[in-house]
Amino acid sequence: MPLALNPLDAAPLLTAFGTAGVFLVLFAETGLLIGFFLPGDSLLFTAGLLCTTAGGGVHLSLPGVLLAAVAGALLGAQTGYLIGRGAGRALLVRTRGRHLSEGVRRAEELLTRYGHGRAIVLARFIPVVRTVLNPLAGMVRVPTRTFVLWQVAGGVLWTVGLVLGGYALGTSVPNVDRYLLPLVAVVVAVSLLPLAREVRRAHRARTAVEPTPGSAK
Repeated sequence: MPLALNPLDAAPLLTAFGTAGVFLVLFAETGLLIGFFLPGDSLLFTAGLLCTTAGGGVHLSLPGVLLAAVAGALLGAQTGYLIGRGAGRALLVRTRGRHLSEGVRRAEELLTRYGHGRAIVLARFIPVVRTVLNPLAGMVRVPTRTFVLWQVAGGVLWTVGLVLGGYALGTSVPNVDRYLLPLVAVVVAVSLLPLAREVRRAHRARTAVEPTPGSAK
């Protein structure tokens, strides 16, 4: 294993840890606040690609990747939920990082705007938000049965969709490993679109309620 392994780069993570890396990264990203920076989207897509090629010197098993991805995402989310129920708001109050604080605000907006079920599913596709929504759901006492139902639905949709997307591309494009880095960059950019859309929507909402200069007497 390389001593200078970059945790933000999916390909070296998969080269170093293989299928186990899929489980560990997804568990940490969805279950532990310290994992908010991990590359869940690009890792899933890259793992799907590596099931069709030996890019980077590693070839993964598709059933193994799917099992590890689903298990990591579901167990991680449930762990985050239980941590939130036990620690309460004190856990999130101690969150001082700008990205995590912004993620908490987005997660709260999702829960308010869409309700429990839709928010839990949508959060899976938004970086950082998928990390903080699970403990937040536990903190606000989302019913356990409701949380389990929707986090399983969202977790399976997110993980299986991205892995099979990478696998489908790898089986349809010859020598796809030559284009691995550009493809991963595209996946990362696309994964950030929901977050960018929410940021723009929140900015417009704040602008609409702010008083214009000279309007206050």
